[in-house]
Amino acid sequence: MPPTDRASTLASRRRLGWLVFGALVLAAAAAGAQSGGSIVVEDWTKQPLGQHGIPAGWQGQNWGSPKHDFTVVAESPDRVIHLKADNDSSTITKELKVDVKQYPVLQWRWKVIVLPKGGDARRKETDDEAAQLYVTFPRFPSAVRSRVIGYIWDASAPAGAIFPSQKVSTVTFVVVRSGDADLGKWLTETRNVLADYKRIYGEDPGESVGAVSLSINSQNTSTRAEALFGEILFKKP
Repeated sequence: MPPTDRASTLASRRRLGWLVFGALVLAAAAAGAQSGGSIVVEDWTKQPLGQHGIPAGWQGQNWGSPKHDFTVVAESPDRVIHLKADNDSSTITKELKVDVKQYPVLQWRWKVIVLPKGGDARRKETDDEAAQLYVTFPRFPSAVRSRVIGYIWDASAPAGAIFPSQKVSTVTFVVVRSGDADLGKWLTETRNVLADYKRIYGEDPGESVGAVSLSINSQNTSTRAEALFGEILFKKP
């Protein structure tokens, strides 16, 4: 084999070796994300402390004029994301695939600091919430047929209420917390998304979860809102 061919072959083998190594690393990371019967959507540990704006691995909304006043901060002993809204609406989305028949339980930590004054998701004119976590079940065409469950902390609507959004036809709200009784406290929430889906739509989900979104808004009430989110994961019962 000529020297040039030999060198080319060695280089090709090295590239192949790196590709295999990279695939193994990704496989290990995926296995780690699902270890212990759970799938971690985000725990913020890989996000740089002080990261401002749209965090790595997430997408910002492509409508309106979002400020994305989001910052990764240290909240002992964890890293979390700090969301603020000042007369604006901002949403970030992470695409992923989760079979909720295997991992039906959604768990997350959040803390609300400021509720949008006068916010009430039951009315289009006051549809502002300090903390919103959306789970999307994509269906084609996505803009009109996807099904989205929005778990929210509302200023006025009572906890436990379930109702369709007056602004977005694909969204159904589930009010997890209401009012200011628990402001400033870290709370861990657990929802059986599969059970919620069946309750809302009267059938099993035909598709897996395709995305999770975090949102904060205060533009309808021309006020301010502030909240933090910690770890978000899906797990087995």
